[in-house]
Amino acid sequence: MSFEADLKQTARDVDSLLDALMPPDRARARRVVDAMRYASLGQGKRLRPFFVVETARLLGADREGALRTGAALECVHCYSLVHDDLPAMDDDDLRRGKPTTHIAFDEATAILAGDGLLTFAFEILSEPETHADAAVRAELVLELARAAGKAGMVGGQMLDLQAETNGTPLGLDDIVLLQNLKTGALFRYALVAPAILAGADDGVRGALETYADRIGLAFQIADDILDEEGDAAVTGKRTGKDADAGKATFVQLLGLEGARARARELVSEACAALDRFGAEAETLREAARFIVERRN
Repeated sequence: MSFEADLKQTARDVDSLLDALMPPDRARARRVVDAMRYASLGQGKRLRPFFVVETARLLGADREGALRTGAALECVHCYSLVHDDLPAMDDDDLRRGKPTTHIAFDEATAILAGDGLLTFAFEILSEPETHADAAVRAELVLELARAAGKAGMVGGQMLDLQAETNGTPLGLDDIVLLQNLKTGALFRYALVAPAILAGADDGVRGALETYADRIGLAFQIADDILDEEGDAAVTGKRTGKDADAGKATFVQLLGLEGARARARELVSEACAALDRFGAEAETLREAARFIVERRN
């Protein structure tokens, strides 16, 4: 299959899995499960689970375990979006072309839905269906906790909030650090988790981490470009919000053309990191190029 066909198939499979894992008719607290489903089902391209599944294929790991790991990762990503959209954070009312969770439900339910998705991710990873070896499951849990927590996504979000409120301009190195935590940590997990599932050696894991770091940063630069010149009808969310908030971005520091050039450099570096895998990694190379060419 082509990259786009693989991406769509993974999205369908992840949706089906999450739908089965979160049946609303069995929920004791139906409203929060409805909100969790609203925030996670039928949402986005599922890039992060795609990277888990495709890398697992490359390394010869079991697809079902990879799908479950990707679904857990997507739960963490969706939780972060629910909380990021709250009035105390970015105060957004549109996400992926529909009302954000706190608008569709209410703020308290949105907070609980985010909490529910975060904890559910670790429930999925901890179950033996993800991998027969408890040590492998434990490592998957540990690495996701690190990627999502104070040394990863949460830490990056805190740096972002501090930069917005203290009025001190950020330099390029500061933004790279911030985004490596806020955005890059989950992309890194998407490439590290399959290596854990497959029992890959340090050389393989290092190459995948390099690829992940480059695509994570390229993804954020592409997001900054879309925020600057994208159409909300296409992106599915409010554009221009970073400029309105006075946030420092790659576009602000490098200019539009400079940001595009840097994104292309990062894609080239990401593809080079896959040389050891030869032609078998071509789908991952296509995915890296897609990240900077997407329009939403």
